[in-house]
Amino acid sequence: MLKITVEVVRPGRDESGKEIATAYIGRFERSAVSDYVVQLSEPPFGDREKRTLHAYPRYAASVFDLVARALAVGLTGIEVLPPRPQVPSVPIHQSGDTRYVRLSEIPEPAATFFRKRIEFSGCPVIEEDPEPMQCAYASDWLDFLGGRR
Repeated sequence: MLKITVEVVRPGRDESGKEIATAYIGRFERSAVSDYVVQLSEPPFGDREKRTLHAYPRYAASVFDLVARALAVGLTGIEVLPPRPQVPSVPIHQSGDTRYVRLSEIPEPAATFFRKRIEFSGCPVIEEDPEPMQCAYASDWLDFLGGRR
């Protein structure tokens, strides 16, 4: 079984990092062409459904080819890479002088990560908004997208 660990490491520090995702790739049988089971795990979302990479020819390419194809199967269910994700397009609203975003309009997984980043920050209460307590400052959202939050 292969275990692929994705960690965030800081340059110039020790080699240990914060684990942010894991993939397990296990072979069903010992043969020249084998099926592999793929299990992806990414907190805070948990484990994805197990998927199968069918009839992969062992030793025909680099192990990274197997990993890339297994990740594709784990993400999409088929042995094709998914389209490249785009930066989430979230409308910026205005109330008086306050520019804000609605948390409900932020797509996953960005919404989960953004909520975690603003957990202890002040947020606007926009009384005319349908969900007045579920808003964030547009500047916080833009800082998040720019990697500054």
